[in-house]
Amino acid sequence: MKDHAKLGSDPADWSIVDTVDAVCAGHASAQEVTQAVLDRIARRQPVLNCFIRIDAERALETAAGLDCARATGAVPGPLHGAVLAHKDMYYRAGLVSTCGSEIRRDFVAQTTATVLQKLDIAGAVDVGTLNMSEFASGPTGHNLHYGDCHNPWNPDHITGGSSTGSGSAVGGRLVAGSLGSDTGGSVRLPAGICGAYGIKPTQGRVSRHGVMGLSFSLDNVGPIARTARDCARLLSVISGPDPLDTTALPVPVDDYEADLDAGVAGLRIAVPKTYYFDDMSPEISNFLDSALAVFTSLGAKIVHVDLPHHDIIGALGNAVGSSEQCTLHDFWHQTCPEKYAPLIRARMQAGFGVTAVEYLKALHLRSSIARAVSDAAFGDADVMFLPVLRFPVPTLAETNVGDGAGLHEILGSINHCTRPINYLGFPALTVPCGFSASGLPVAFQLAGPAFSERLLFRFAGAFEAAHGLPDRVPDLP
Repeated sequence: MKDHAKLGSDPADWSIVDTVDAVCAGHASAQEVTQAVLDRIARRQPVLNCFIRIDAERALETAAGLDCARATGAVPGPLHGAVLAHKDMYYRAGLVSTCGSEIRRDFVAQTTATVLQKLDIAGAVDVGTLNMSEFASGPTGHNLHYGDCHNPWNPDHITGGSSTGSGSAVGGRLVAGSLGSDTGGSVRLPAGICGAYGIKPTQGRVSRHGVMGLSFSLDNVGPIARTARDCARLLSVISGPDPLDTTALPVPVDDYEADLDAGVAGLRIAVPKTYYFDDMSPEISNFLDSALAVFTSLGAKIVHVDLPHHDIIGALGNAVGSSEQCTLHDFWHQTCPEKYAPLIRARMQAGFGVTAVEYLKALHLRSSIARAVSDAAFGDADVMFLPVLRFPVPTLAETNVGDGAGLHEILGSINHCTRPINYLGFPALTVPCGFSASGLPVAFQLAGPAFSERLLFRFAGAFEAAHGLPDRVPDLP
């Protein structure tokens, strides 16, 4: 555990693990940490607009209960005193979950998401709900109903989506960690674009009970945090089977922190020759080359690979995701289409045009394509190295196309490198690696075969130790 004096004077700056260590050691109380976080939220929310609801009173009551439990000798949980906030699509019984929409502006949940229950049991403090793309549909961060979310490194730029508030709040140091959701990159994009770690777990690794659905074949619950260890700890807490969600697979949960310091000497990294690196900005390419050089210096071996089927994976994934979204939204689309933002309504139109044959064919091909890609990527390698974005982070203005002609081209360019992984079902972890000339974060992805999350964190831990955490903080009040 770090000495309290070395953590910095403002508890809002502390990582999850450092917060837990400090509170459990008696260097600070959970109430002190929570109040510090609430004070920072009050200053930065007007700039970033990353919260939809702030539950200050409830959070302080939770923190007081944690302090009381510690004083009476109760065994603390792995998140004891850590202050978190989550995308406004995780249901908590008795509270509103807007899902970033006008349609559900007053929707009161009747159940609590399994993952929120796990975080509660682990000792986390939930401080509120975070902004998001409407119904988790959109990779930029625009929201017509609750206002656009802003990048903490430059508010004129996008946060990435659809977990917009999660990326902004964690990258902006408002909270130490957050749960987002990932159907086409919606954890990895905002994490990478806002300078944080974010993981899309293996399909079925984490329960989705009590979480708004977008695509029941592609949705994933995943955490965003400031450090690799924080991200690993959050995933360890929320993973595992759930009797309330039959899609949560009964596979034993690893200790994702166990190998963070093990190094990567002798391990192999696959780098695809095509698709993911096509039309890459020279500036971003230089950052990715430098990241690979770090791994090489640590003893890892680079293997260049040809990946099959990437000429069709995008269309197959779109057939699955868009048709399932339309299935979930059919009633509202028929009864109150005017309550959707034009962007969201336009994106859904494609799903209504997918035939049953096209949808079922995409599902049928999924397992065989995933096996073929897995064999090609991981037959001679342990993990695969991919970009997050192929270009510097764009502005909100540049990507605010509404339902215009450039809609699909712009959105497709943003999730070009993330969306195929959802169809394949692989786990993938975003790792920050620097800042562009414009001062916006740059990141890469590490993907692996099913249930290889522990290995992904091993690579991330090695890179973080060698490269260091960002040497700057957002210029915010």
